[in-house]
Amino acid sequence: MFTILGKKKLQALEKKLIGELDIIKSRIDLDPHIIDEYIQIKKTQAYCHVFEKPDPLVTICIATYNRGEVLTSRSLPSVLAQTYENMEIIVVGDCCTDDTSEQINALGDKRVSFVNLESRGDYPAEGKLRWMVAGTKPVNFALESARGDFITHLDDDDRFPLDRIEKLVEFAQKNKADFVWHPFYREKNNGKWKLVKAKEFSSGNVTTSSVFYHNWLKCIPWDADAWRFYEAGDWNRFRKFKYIGVNAYFFPGPMLFHYREKNQSND
Repeated sequence: MFTILGKKKLQALEKKLIGELDIIKSRIDLDPHIIDEYIQIKKTQAYCHVFEKPDPLVTICIATYNRGEVLTSRSLPSVLAQTYENMEIIVVGDCCTDDTSEQINALGDKRVSFVNLESRGDYPAEGKLRWMVAGTKPVNFALESARGDFITHLDDDDRFPLDRIEKLVEFAQKNKADFVWHPFYREKNNGKWKLVKAKEFSSGNVTTSSVFYHNWLKCIPWDADAWRFYEAGDWNRFRKFKYIGVNAYFFPGPMLFHYREKNQSND
Protein backbone atom coordinates (compact mmCIF):
# COMPACT_ATOMS: atom_id res chain seq x y z
CA MET A 1 0.00 0.00 0.00
CA PHE A 2 2.71 2.46 0.99
CA THR A 3 4.76 1.44 -2.06
CA ILE A 4 1.84 2.16 -4.39
CA LEU A 5 1.09 5.44 -2.66
CA GLY A 6 4.73 6.46 -2.87
CA LYS A 7 4.84 5.65 -6.57
CA LYS A 8 1.75 7.75 -7.24
CA LYS A 9 3.19 10.69 -5.34
CA LEU A 10 6.42 10.47 -7.32
CA GLN A 11 4.49 10.36 -10.58
CA ALA A 12 2.45 13.40 -9.55
CA LEU A 13 5.62 15.27 -8.58
CA GLU A 14 7.28 14.38 -11.88
CA LYS A 15 4.23 15.57 -13.79
CA LYS A 16 4.23 18.85 -11.86
CA LEU A 17 7.94 19.43 -12.46
CA ILE A 18 7.62 18.72 -16.17
CA GLY A 19 4.75 21.20 -16.40
CA GLU A 20 6.74 23.87 -14.59
CA LEU A 21 9.73 23.25 -16.83
CA ASP A 22 7.50 23.66 -19.90
CA ILE A 23 6.39 27.05 -18.55
CA ILE A 24 9.98 28.16 -18.03
CA LYS A 25 11.05 27.06 -21.51
CA SER A 26 8.05 28.73 -23.13
CA ARG A 27 8.75 31.97 -21.29
CA ILE A 28 12.31 31.87 -22.66
CA ASP A 29 11.18 31.02 -26.19
CA LEU A 30 8.37 33.52 -26.70
CA ASP A 31 8.10 37.26 -27.02
CA PRO A 32 7.02 38.50 -23.58
CA HIS A 33 4.16 40.51 -25.11
CA ILE A 34 2.51 37.60 -26.93
CA ILE A 35 0.07 36.79 -24.12
CA ASP A 36 -1.18 40.39 -24.10
CA GLU A 37 -1.48 40.28 -27.88
CA TYR A 38 -3.42 37.03 -27.71
CA ILE A 39 -5.82 38.38 -25.07
CA GLN A 40 -6.53 41.48 -27.16
CA ILE A 41 -6.91 39.69 -30.50
CA LYS A 42 -9.47 37.27 -29.04
CA LYS A 43 -11.80 40.22 -28.43
CA THR A 44 -11.88 41.25 -32.09
CA GLN A 45 -14.66 40.46 -34.52
CA ALA A 46 -12.18 39.10 -37.03
CA TYR A 47 -10.96 36.50 -34.55
CA CYS A 48 -14.44 35.51 -33.36
CA HIS A 49 -15.94 35.35 -36.87
CA VAL A 50 -14.11 32.09 -37.51
CA PHE A 51 -16.45 30.40 -35.03
CA GLU A 52 -19.59 31.73 -36.69
CA LYS A 53 -18.62 31.43 -40.33
CA PRO A 54 -20.55 28.87 -42.40
CA ASP A 55 -18.25 26.34 -44.09
CA PRO A 56 -14.97 27.92 -42.93
CA LEU A 57 -11.91 27.22 -45.02
CA VAL A 58 -9.62 24.58 -43.50
CA THR A 59 -5.94 24.39 -44.44
CA ILE A 60 -4.17 21.04 -44.23
CA CYS A 61 -0.38 21.47 -44.15
CA ILE A 62 1.78 18.53 -45.25
CA ALA A 63 5.58 18.53 -45.22
CA THR A 64 7.22 15.79 -47.29
CA TYR A 65 10.53 14.44 -48.45
CA ASN A 66 10.81 11.79 -51.18
CA ARG A 67 7.66 9.92 -50.18
CA GLY A 68 5.63 10.53 -53.31
CA GLU A 69 4.16 7.03 -53.42
CA VAL A 70 2.87 6.78 -49.85
CA LEU A 71 1.82 10.44 -49.89
CA THR A 72 -0.39 9.95 -52.95
CA SER A 73 -1.63 6.45 -52.14
CA ARG A 74 -2.44 6.92 -48.44
CA SER A 75 -2.21 10.42 -46.96
CA LEU A 76 -3.64 12.65 -49.66
CA PRO A 77 -6.51 10.27 -50.58
CA SER A 78 -7.62 10.34 -46.93
CA VAL A 79 -7.81 14.13 -47.15
CA LEU A 80 -9.37 14.44 -50.59
CA ALA A 81 -12.14 11.99 -49.66
CA GLN A 82 -13.16 13.97 -46.56
CA THR A 83 -16.87 14.56 -46.09
CA TYR A 84 -15.97 18.25 -45.64
CA GLU A 85 -15.13 19.97 -48.92
CA ASN A 86 -13.98 23.54 -48.24
CA MET A 87 -10.29 22.78 -47.85
CA GLU A 88 -6.94 23.79 -49.22
CA ILE A 89 -4.14 21.24 -49.01
CA ILE A 90 -0.64 22.70 -49.04
CA VAL A 91 2.12 20.16 -49.63
CA VAL A 92 5.67 21.43 -49.30
CA GLY A 93 8.69 19.37 -50.27
CA ASP A 94 11.90 19.59 -48.26
CA CYS A 95 13.87 19.74 -51.54
CA CYS A 96 12.44 16.45 -52.85
CA THR A 97 14.44 14.64 -55.51
CA ASP A 98 11.84 12.02 -56.44
CA ASP A 99 8.70 12.31 -58.60
CA THR A 100 6.47 13.71 -55.84
CA SER A 101 5.36 16.61 -58.05
CA GLU A 102 4.29 14.35 -60.90
CA GLN A 103 2.41 12.00 -58.59
CA ILE A 104 0.51 14.88 -56.95
CA ASN A 105 -0.39 16.36 -60.34
CA ALA A 106 -1.75 12.98 -61.38
CA LEU A 107 -4.36 13.20 -58.62
CA GLY A 108 -5.97 16.06 -60.53
CA ASP A 109 -7.47 17.89 -57.56
CA LYS A 110 -7.19 21.69 -57.62
CA ARG A 111 -7.43 21.91 -53.84
CA VAL A 112 -3.90 20.51 -53.63
CA SER A 113 -0.88 22.73 -54.22
CA PHE A 114 2.72 21.58 -54.16
CA VAL A 115 5.84 23.65 -53.63
CA ASN A 116 9.27 22.03 -53.62
CA LEU A 117 11.84 24.07 -51.70
CA GLU A 118 15.18 24.65 -53.42
CA SER A 119 17.21 23.59 -50.38
CA ARG A 120 16.65 21.33 -47.38
CA GLY A 121 16.33 22.52 -43.84
CA ASP A 122 19.43 22.67 -41.65
CA TYR A 123 18.86 19.75 -39.27
CA PRO A 124 21.18 17.92 -36.84
CA ALA A 125 23.16 15.00 -38.26
CA GLU A 126 22.46 12.63 -35.35
CA GLY A 127 19.42 10.46 -36.06
CA LYS A 128 17.28 11.03 -32.97
CA LEU A 129 17.95 14.77 -32.89
CA ARG A 130 17.29 15.03 -36.61
CA TRP A 131 13.97 13.23 -36.23
CA MET A 132 12.89 15.79 -33.62
CA VAL A 133 12.95 18.69 -36.08
CA ALA A 134 13.04 17.18 -39.59
CA GLY A 135 10.48 18.89 -41.80
CA THR A 136 10.53 22.18 -39.87
CA LYS A 137 11.41 24.27 -42.90
CA PRO A 138 8.64 23.00 -45.22
CA VAL A 139 5.94 22.98 -42.54
CA ASN A 140 6.70 26.60 -41.65
CA PHE A 141 6.54 27.49 -45.35
CA ALA A 142 3.11 25.84 -45.51
CA LEU A 143 1.97 27.78 -42.45
CA GLU A 144 3.04 31.07 -44.01
CA SER A 145 0.98 30.22 -47.08
CA ALA A 146 -2.11 29.00 -45.20
CA ARG A 147 -5.31 30.96 -45.83
CA GLY A 148 -7.65 28.78 -43.80
CA ASP A 149 -9.84 29.88 -40.92
CA PHE A 150 -8.68 26.70 -39.21
CA ILE A 151 -5.40 24.86 -39.69
CA THR A 152 -4.42 21.25 -39.24
CA HIS A 153 -1.52 19.01 -40.26
CA LEU A 154 -0.89 15.57 -41.65
CA ASP A 155 2.38 13.64 -41.75
CA ASP A 156 3.06 12.40 -45.26
CA ASP A 157 2.70 8.73 -44.26
CA ASP A 158 -0.35 9.00 -41.99
CA ARG A 159 -4.07 9.17 -42.74
CA PHE A 160 -7.29 10.69 -41.44
CA PRO A 161 -10.69 9.06 -40.95
CA LEU A 162 -12.89 10.41 -43.71
CA ASP A 163 -15.15 12.49 -41.43
CA ARG A 164 -12.35 14.09 -39.39
CA ILE A 165 -12.48 17.62 -40.77
CA GLU A 166 -16.27 17.82 -40.69
CA LYS A 167 -16.42 16.71 -37.05
CA LEU A 168 -13.61 18.95 -35.87
CA VAL A 169 -14.98 22.05 -37.59
CA GLU A 170 -18.34 21.47 -35.91
CA PHE A 171 -16.68 20.78 -32.54
CA ALA A 172 -14.34 23.79 -32.67
CA GLN A 173 -17.12 26.18 -33.66
CA LYS A 174 -19.58 24.84 -31.09
CA ASN A 175 -17.05 25.22 -28.25
CA LYS A 176 -15.26 28.29 -29.64
CA ALA A 177 -12.09 26.27 -29.25
CA ASP A 178 -8.80 27.88 -30.24
CA PHE A 179 -7.11 24.50 -30.14
CA VAL A 180 -8.44 20.95 -30.32
CA TRP A 181 -6.56 17.70 -29.80
CA HIS A 182 -7.82 14.14 -29.98
CA PRO A 183 -6.89 10.46 -29.48
CA PHE A 184 -5.19 8.57 -32.28
CA TYR A 185 -4.26 5.07 -33.33
CA ARG A 186 -0.53 4.36 -33.40
CA GLU A 187 0.92 1.43 -35.35
CA LYS A 188 3.17 -0.88 -33.34
CA ASN A 189 6.18 -2.81 -34.63
CA ASN A 190 4.08 -5.98 -34.91
CA GLY A 191 1.64 -4.23 -37.26
CA LYS A 192 -1.13 -3.99 -34.69
CA TRP A 193 -2.70 -0.71 -33.63
CA LYS A 194 -2.64 0.89 -30.18
CA LEU A 195 -5.14 3.55 -29.15
CA VAL A 196 -3.42 6.56 -27.60
CA LYS A 197 -6.23 7.97 -25.46
CA ALA A 198 -4.48 11.35 -25.18
CA LYS A 199 -6.73 12.70 -22.43
CA GLU A 200 -4.16 15.22 -21.25
CA PHE A 201 -2.76 18.18 -23.17
CA SER A 202 0.83 17.09 -22.59
CA SER A 203 3.91 15.66 -24.28
CA GLY A 204 3.23 12.20 -25.66
CA ASN A 205 -0.51 12.85 -25.87
CA VAL A 206 -0.45 15.17 -28.87
CA THR A 207 1.33 14.75 -32.16
CA THR A 208 1.67 16.81 -35.33
CA SER A 209 -1.43 15.38 -36.99
CA SER A 210 -3.72 15.11 -33.94
CA VAL A 211 -4.48 18.82 -33.59
CA PHE A 212 -6.83 21.39 -35.14
CA TYR A 213 -6.61 25.11 -34.37
CA HIS A 214 -7.54 28.74 -35.05
CA ASN A 215 -5.53 30.37 -37.83
CA TRP A 216 -4.11 33.07 -35.50
CA LEU A 217 -1.86 30.44 -33.92
CA LYS A 218 0.15 30.15 -37.10
CA CYS A 219 2.06 33.18 -35.81
CA ILE A 220 3.85 30.70 -33.50
CA PRO A 221 5.94 28.62 -35.93
CA TRP A 222 7.84 25.38 -35.53
CA ASP A 223 11.31 25.87 -34.06
CA ALA A 224 14.22 24.19 -35.88
CA ASP A 225 16.22 24.40 -32.64
CA ALA A 226 13.72 22.40 -30.57
CA TRP A 227 16.24 19.57 -30.43
CA ARG A 228 18.47 21.71 -28.20
CA PHE A 229 15.88 21.14 -25.46
CA TYR A 230 15.90 17.46 -26.50
CA GLU A 231 12.29 18.06 -27.40
CA ALA A 232 10.22 17.00 -30.41
CA GLY A 233 9.24 19.91 -32.62
CA ASP A 234 5.50 19.31 -32.31
CA TRP A 235 5.39 19.43 -28.50
CA ASN A 236 7.90 22.30 -28.47
CA ARG A 237 5.28 24.29 -30.39
CA PHE A 238 2.15 23.05 -28.65
CA ARG A 239 3.49 23.75 -25.15
CA LYS A 240 3.77 27.39 -26.25
CA PHE A 241 0.08 27.34 -27.17
CA LYS A 242 -0.64 25.99 -23.70
CA TYR A 243 1.56 28.65 -22.11
CA ILE A 244 -0.29 31.59 -23.68
CA GLY A 245 -3.57 30.14 -22.41
CA VAL A 246 -5.35 28.93 -25.55
CA ASN A 247 -8.92 27.78 -25.14
CA ALA A 248 -8.03 24.09 -25.60
CA TYR A 249 -10.61 21.32 -25.92
CA PHE A 250 -10.27 17.55 -26.03
CA PHE A 251 -12.25 15.81 -28.77
CA PRO A 252 -12.96 12.29 -27.46
CA GLY A 253 -12.89 10.27 -30.68
CA PRO A 254 -9.73 8.96 -32.45
CA MET A 255 -9.22 11.00 -35.60
CA LEU A 256 -5.85 9.80 -36.90
CA PHE A 257 -3.97 6.69 -37.94
CA HIS A 258 -0.32 7.34 -37.08
CA TYR A 259 1.88 4.82 -38.89
CA ARG A 260 5.03 3.42 -37.33
CA GLU A 261 8.20 5.41 -37.83
CA LYS A 262 11.64 3.85 -38.01
CA ASN A 263 12.76 5.29 -34.68
CA GLN A 264 9.76 4.05 -32.70
CA SER A 265 10.41 1.38 -30.08
CA ASN A 266 8.69 -1.96 -29.97
CA ASP A 267 5.88 -1.56 -27.45
